[in-house]
Amino acid sequence: MAPSVVVLVPARMHSTRLPGKPLAEIAGEAMIVQVARRASEAAIGRVVVATDTEAIAEIVRGAGFEAVMTRGDHASGSDRIHEALGMIEGGGEIDTVVNVQGDLPTIAPQTVRAALAPLEEPEVDIATLTTEIADDADRTASHIVKLVGSPVGPTRLRALYFTRESAPWGEGPFYHHIGLYAYRRSALARFVALPPSTLERRERLEQLRALEAGMRIDAEIVEGEPLGVDTPADLERARQILSKTGS
Repeated sequence: MAPSVVVLVPARMHSTRLPGKPLAEIAGEAMIVQVARRASEAAIGRVVVATDTEAIAEIVRGAGFEAVMTRGDHASGSDRIHEALGMIEGGGEIDTVVNVQGDLPTIAPQTVRAALAPLEEPEVDIATLTTEIADDADRTASHIVKLVGSPVGPTRLRALYFTRESAPWGEGPFYHHIGLYAYRRSALARFVALPPSTLERRERLEQLRALEAGMRIDAEIVEGEPLGVDTPADLERARQILSKTGS
């Protein structure tokens, strides 16, 4: 565990499809606690939940994890973790920030760890994850974000674009982007200071802001896709998965 790395988990109560999502019970614990537990098991750094809801903070602290209260008007999770970063340190000792979404209760600890690998290259500003799409239907599904990238190693792509369309054209693998990020501290500060970009607004994909600004994003290719909980059906799947593992 490196003191220069912090894992921040943004969490807010508002969800149109699954109200109260962070506090939904999964295998005897609130979903946000399950996420914090998976992040802690990754053993890469301090884990802190960043929220705008006192009930979330209380549940997290009651389970033995850290939580900080952030503003309620943030437009995105990246804005929330940037505020939280300034609240949890004293002298700029943190140089890498891992953003784990608060709705990934089944994510494997090794998947969280994998997000740090691309930052071994000094030219990389932001690291993320991707996995090869196995289901043909997912290639055209607009809710599946595709990463278009150029290989820079056997398990790594340099991101050239992100899209909800089926891309790239032609024969070859398609990659599903997993929205977990590892930022260099300076890159996070630069990113949140940028205004929303043209393609970001068109595709509704925040990471395009970084690419349009000339920032480099590399993605580590991992096996399998963590379950993101957005609907009651997703919640039931997560309950089944974690009840089988005993987590």
